[in-house]
Amino acid sequence: MQDLIPLAEKIAAMLKQRRENVAVAESSTGGLISAALLSVPGASAYFIGGAIVYTLKARRAMLDVPDSAFAGIKSVTEEGAIILARAARTRFAVTWSIAEIGASGPTGNRYGDAAGHSCIAVAGPVERSTTCETGSSDRVANMRTFSAAALNLLIECMS
Repeated sequence: MQDLIPLAEKIAAMLKQRRENVAVAESSTGGLISAALLSVPGASAYFIGGAIVYTLKARRAMLDVPDSAFAGIKSVTEEGAIILARAARTRFAVTWSIAEIGASGPTGNRYGDAAGHSCIAVAGPVERSTTCETGSSDRVANMRTFSAAALNLLIECMS
């Protein structure tokens, strides 16, 4: 987690200075993105909330995303991550949102993605998405790598 704190501090400073806020919808990172953002003192000024949407049931309940939103697309894609990021932005009524979905390991997910695969998206005044491939089955290392990629993507979008 220590490697995520400098990124979170940079985001916190930017959000506070701009009087903007953020919400997170994360899956295979299991709350690390939110934890990093909340580790910065004064987080209540910019962090509105987050959801760990690890299952379809959670996605439906927490983000109110119907299954039809994913009709015709594979869930763990950049397109899927953008759907979740937009839903989190709307649901939490925030300036920015981050969404992450993937397979942290040690095996792949039920959608056919290998361990070490994550798709990340940011929704806000700027929208971007990226795919992170580590080639590793190390669950904890992948969770940290995916979280860092998500925080860096938000920094890029805000810059």
